[in-house]
Amino acid sequence: MTVEAASLKTVAQRRPLKRTERSARASIGLHAALIIASLIAVFPVFWVLVTSFKPDARAVETTPKLVNESSVDNYVRILSGEKGNFLAWFGNSILIALMTTVIAVFLSATTGYAASRFRFPGKRSLMLSFLVVQMFPFAVLIVPLYNILLTLGIQGTSIGLVLVYCTTAVPFCTYMLKGYFDTIPTDIDEAGRVDGLSPFGVFWRLVLPLARPGLAVTAFYAFLTAWGEVAFASAFLSAADESKTLAVGLQVFVQQNRTEWGHLAAASILVAIPAIAVFYLVQRFLVTGLSSGAVKG
Repeated sequence: MTVEAASLKTVAQRRPLKRTERSARASIGLHAALIIASLIAVFPVFWVLVTSFKPDARAVETTPKLVNESSVDNYVRILSGEKGNFLAWFGNSILIALMTTVIAVFLSATTGYAASRFRFPGKRSLMLSFLVVQMFPFAVLIVPLYNILLTLGIQGTSIGLVLVYCTTAVPFCTYMLKGYFDTIPTDIDEAGRVDGLSPFGVFWRLVLPLARPGLAVTAFYAFLTAWGEVAFASAFLSAADESKTLAVGLQVFVQQNRTEWGHLAAASILVAIPAIAVFYLVQRFLVTGLSSGAVKG
């Protein structure tokens, strides 16, 4: 090898890294940090899963063991109705969550499209009111919402709880969908009107199919809003056992003198399964929908 070739090789080895490149040491450190963060995030869920197979007497120990008299008895007792009316709670939660999702997505989509495409009096005030509503914590809203439902005669009913959840889901979903509709070219609307479609026809047949990622994000958010919420469900549903949702029904396992940790963990795992299934169905749209909806407001 000549001196000139060796010099060129040395220069090539010492060239500065580009912004998109990382050194081997930085790459190792980054992956190590990601692995540690993943373990920290996954371990509590893993331990709840392990606890769900243990009897209540072995669920909480001074020296915890991974396997200690483990069985599926907790799941059998819960699903059979021996420990709480789980199947009725599950049905109530599914019904309320689906109704909330459908109503919230429909109202948010129509409102977001109108705010994105049309100019009308009170538009800025409407969007500002949606923003202001999200600033209030749930605890502040319980009393006024309770009085409103009592006046309407739907306090203690599922439809009343659905409307309460919509007051939380619709403002956020409207902002999200408006930002997504802003990214869709208005030329599509004009082409639809030229073909003879009404404004609602343009929205329903042309714009909505293009907004599937945004709709998936808002549907997922609305579903989770109703699925795992406790405060509103405890305040606005009837105290009867058969009308409870899953999040409220889990309180049966937390008694005054003791907590049935094994049954509570098993019920928690069963509650998480539908949310995981919904996430799996919409996960390919989540990144696109969130990033597009955050570009414009």
